[in-house]
Amino acid sequence: MTSVIRPARHRYPDAVRQDLVEEIHGLPVPDPYRWLEDAEATPTRRWGEEQDALYEARRTALPGLERWRAEVAALADIAPAMTPKVRGDRVFRLRQDGGREHPVLMVKEGEEGTERVLLDPSALDPSGRTVLDAWQPSLEGDLLAFQVSLGGTEDSLLRVIDVATGTVVDGPVDRMRKSSIGWLPGGGAFYYVRQLDPRLNPGEGRYHRRVYLHRVGSAPDTDALVFGEGRDRTQFYSVSVTADGRWLGVTATLGTGRGTDLYLADLSAAPLDRPLLRPVQEGREAVTRLCAVPGTGPDDPVWLRTDRGAPRGHVVACRPADLHLGPGAWREVIAERPDAILTHLVALSGPELPHPLGLAAWTRRTVAEVTVHDLVDGRQLATVPLPGTGAVGDFSAGPHGSHDAWFTYTDFVTPPRVLHFDARTCRVTPWEPGAQDAGTVGGAVTRQVDFPSGDGTTVRMFVISPTGRPDVPRPTLLTGYGGFGGTMSPRYRAQVLAWVRAGGVFAWAGLRGGGEEGEQWHRAGSGEHKQNTFDDFDAATDHLVSAGWADGRIAIMGGSNGGLLVGAALTQHPEKYAAVVCMSPLLDMVRYELSGLGPSWVPEYGSARDPARLRTLLGYSPYHRVTPGTAYPAVLLTASDGDTRTDPLHARKMCAALQHASSGPGPVLLRLERGVGHGDRAASSVVALQAECLAFLAAHVGLTAPVPGDEVR
Repeated sequence: MTSVIRPARHRYPDAVRQDLVEEIHGLPVPDPYRWLEDAEATPTRRWGEEQDALYEARRTALPGLERWRAEVAALADIAPAMTPKVRGDRVFRLRQDGGREHPVLMVKEGEEGTERVLLDPSALDPSGRTVLDAWQPSLEGDLLAFQVSLGGTEDSLLRVIDVATGTVVDGPVDRMRKSSIGWLPGGGAFYYVRQLDPRLNPGEGRYHRRVYLHRVGSAPDTDALVFGEGRDRTQFYSVSVTADGRWLGVTATLGTGRGTDLYLADLSAAPLDRPLLRPVQEGREAVTRLCAVPGTGPDDPVWLRTDRGAPRGHVVACRPADLHLGPGAWREVIAERPDAILTHLVALSGPELPHPLGLAAWTRRTVAEVTVHDLVDGRQLATVPLPGTGAVGDFSAGPHGSHDAWFTYTDFVTPPRVLHFDARTCRVTPWEPGAQDAGTVGGAVTRQVDFPSGDGTTVRMFVISPTGRPDVPRPTLLTGYGGFGGTMSPRYRAQVLAWVRAGGVFAWAGLRGGGEEGEQWHRAGSGEHKQNTFDDFDAATDHLVSAGWADGRIAIMGGSNGGLLVGAALTQHPEKYAAVVCMSPLLDMVRYELSGLGPSWVPEYGSARDPARLRTLLGYSPYHRVTPGTAYPAVLLTASDGDTRTDPLHARKMCAALQHASSGPGPVLLRLERGVGHGDRAASSVVALQAECLAFLAAHVGLTAPVPGDEVR
């Protein structure tokens, strides 16, 4: 047993520090708090209850907490517009009016019809713990498949309801996790993804997925197995069916790897329960997505959005009849751009269009652009004007034969709004039935800056501040992600605006490991190169100080993979930060594969079973870098007991390690929330979490809580 002297003002719950050192590939790996991995063990539960009491005492003493809560709630209380799905004369969309805990699913019948509530998660469960994970109307719009989960677990149950009456006509189907649904014409059957019976593979119940054909009203265990047998247990699958019901597409991804296997089947050529899935792409580290229009025959083109042979993405055309010829039969339609990343493609082919048109979205310097192309010769026909410099997403095409498409737009000061694209005119107009445009929020100005990382690589960062310039050094909050090819694009977030409107600076860094500059940028910050992500974040910290944005009182915050990021920053450069919020994190990188969805992340991080990768993982693993006697800054770790992705054990072990080791002013606190998980949660839960995190950080960097009615400082 070892111990350090802590400042008397911090008395933490006792945590036995075991002399456990495991030798792995010849390397000694200490793990003094492994006992905290068992959430149900009596010592863990007792320790957790004492941490809860400690956090509650500190939470109630946070300066201005209620004012932070009020500000975040006010900024979040703006109904975000969400892209509709149109089926026949029915329009389906999610709507979250102010004051609602969860979005509700609405349906409108015809142009003159009245919009009505079809599904309300709060009506299903007044406790607010039930989340609507996914939904998909049938091709005709008379049935709707929806998936809900309880307590944040994301383990879904699927049911089918009659849209006209709201009556449940099928389900529940269990062993699901936000599956895509490929409806067949007539609404009698659909393709979907389900996990095997967990009894077949004890301890691996959230893996071993398969694609099935389900006939509405039949028992799920009689569903026909369509795809997935004999493949890796960590593979994720998605399914899609064209609106005419002819073509079935299946994608397969190894864990969260970026490469996709892609298969296509002509459903007119074989029984529906035995479709002849033919490979479009197999065994390549390339992201490829299929785009087809109704009415396509074997000799007509389908389009692939892919980064195969084009790291920033391009669009190629091929004929289903030529799939056996491989990429040699692909014809480039929309070329790769040297200055932008291709992110979306929607094909439109209404009867009033001379040729199929492609609506393409790009990010250039992390800012969205949308263009229109002739999908026969690839000519760019138009650039779609956007409301500002922001992000687009959630593209949705209209029904069979439609010339319509919808997508969302947002930026740091603009709540999401839906835009309607008419392919006949290439015009974009707002589409927000029954709602007023929320406009933009004042008091914050966005600027994008460049700076060099330690190895000279140029990194970009959004800096949101009251004036848009480093006029006065201010308390600064820095965040990032840098993983899984995700892009830190400019999106509306209440906590960003709350911090800035209180007079602070919020910085949003696009680090290697993300997708800001394409797949090469992602790979430069993953696996053996993961340290580049942390070096970029360190360089962002230095730039904020040297450029005059920050006054030296820098706080950092990150969640999930971003929790790993700030955990690494905390343990590699503790002297640079005044306060850290580490949310739903990965922190023990030697054992991350053994819990949650860890096995799915091996393509991103590498495996400790590989001797070379173990050295890399151990080299940056935050839990293993905690050093007794170090003056660590104030740290708040947050976790949720329903989190099935990143197990709360990471936060527990890190909390114990830091409380034991730190000689700094502290405190080190753990916030464990119950009945929620890693993803969606009730609005009040989101507001409470964000407000408490901001109040904690602000208290340690000298930022005064906002006062309602105050001018922006």
